[in-house]
Amino acid sequence: VQLQASGGGSVQAGDSLRLSCKDSDGTFNAYTVAWFRQAPGLDREFVAAASWNGDHTDYTDSVKGRFTIYRDNAKSTVYLQMDNLKAEDTAVYYCYVRVYLDYWGQGTQVTVSS
Repeated sequence: VQLQASGGGSVQAGDSLRLSCKDSDGTFNAYTVAWFRQAPGLDREFVAAASWNGDHTDYTDSVKGRFTIYRDNAKSTVYLQMDNLKAEDTAVYYCYVRVYLDYWGQGTQVTVSS
């Protein structure tokens, strides 16, 4: 497993971003993949997760209705579509998968200005 996260940036409140997490060897195609985020001074928190085929998803309450997690296993990539971004979404976002061990992507910064 080798996770590569990308897609972060600096946007205005109300804008959208799409994060991508690619597994270079495709191992995570058979596993639930999640996104977490960590804002300065705070603990890392769960954001969203998608089952191996994307049929089952889960979200933290604060992003429900604004974020969508989905995956394309043919590309070994999981996406996090983030709409109507708010200043409180500002954080470093990490993708995560557990394949016997915990694997984290390198993190991608999302900054939302109000």
